[in-house]
Amino acid sequence: MFLFKRSSISEILSHAGVVLSTLLVVWLSVLLVRLVGEAAGGSIGADVVLGMALFSSITALPVILSVSLFIAVLTTITRCFRESEMVVWFASGLSLRSWISPVLSCAIPIALLIAVLTFFASPWAYLQISEYRQRFELRSDLSKVSPGEFIEVEDGARVFFTEEPLGEGAELGKVVARVIDPQWFSVITAKSAHVQNEDNGDRFLVLNEGYRYDMKPKTPWFRITEFENYGVRLENRDEQGTSSEQIRARAEQQIKARPTAQLLGDDTNRARSQVMWRSALPLAALNLALLAIPLGAVNPRLGRSGNILIAGLLALLYMNLINLSRGWIASGSLSFPVGTLLVHAAFSLLVVFLFWQKMRIKPPKQS
Repeated sequence: MFLFKRSSISEILSHAGVVLSTLLVVWLSVLLVRLVGEAAGGSIGADVVLGMALFSSITALPVILSVSLFIAVLTTITRCFRESEMVVWFASGLSLRSWISPVLSCAIPIALLIAVLTFFASPWAYLQISEYRQRFELRSDLSKVSPGEFIEVEDGARVFFTEEPLGEGAELGKVVARVIDPQWFSVITAKSAHVQNEDNGDRFLVLNEGYRYDMKPKTPWFRITEFENYGVRLENRDEQGTSSEQIRARAEQQIKARPTAQLLGDDTNRARSQVMWRSALPLAALNLALLAIPLGAVNPRLGRSGNILIAGLLALLYMNLINLSRGWIASGSLSFPVGTLLVHAAFSLLVVFLFWQKMRIKPPKQS
């Protein structure tokens, strides 16, 4: 029994490490593509892409760990049955129930890690992501402009395109700006630009040596203005005027970013639904690990594709039902205790049923 338990734990952890690293690489690849796209579109700053990728990975770790554990247990048991290794263990007096001990030896520490992540690390990571976005929203228009990129500000009322600065003292190189107001459609070009701060706190983007083209829609009016210096007033929304406490308070308005202790003191349905989600993931990891035991017990003559497909569908159904229960609790359609326990209880009963089905001994037929 000791040899069986030790070898099983070693193989499960080995498979879990491989699956975890693979899923993390896939997740990071997709995430970085999305974040780079957001940075190119001006939704976030290019300087925070890696930081947001790190924090987003922390928020995704609980689900990735649960899936990795489930796949590791499933593949380990499937291999033992496919290669007839279980025949030897069954002949030595072990049964399918003997897998429970090594599986729980792996699952319980991972479930505890998931609990720490969901109750403490994930809310903190969501808070950092929200603060990043809040600080970017508080930046002035100019600070969002990157050389070689188009950037929209003020809901599309202004569009900037800049090049790298050529001369000394210029913060920006050649500038093209589109400005729309109720009466005019304007395009401004300049050789260079810099920011000028006034004593009253106003900030201007000063364009040097350029032209302004003004057109009045649906009329023949058109004018061209040549200038040596032209100032465009920037919105005074820089984060220097906003304290860290104010930024954090705004960030914590997102329910996912609120600490668990704060959620426990909140009686609203949205807060309860988030508590339900955070408590559900560690329980789901344990249930999925136990569910993988009977699902991995396959007949080597019949192949394993059918069982793996069923296992994947059941795991997907489990996570979707948890997410659905969270939505019902948030909308008030389902009470918190029922929504928290119903799905886990149903899948625990399914685990018991599958164990009974796999272990039952059929009596011989009467002649």
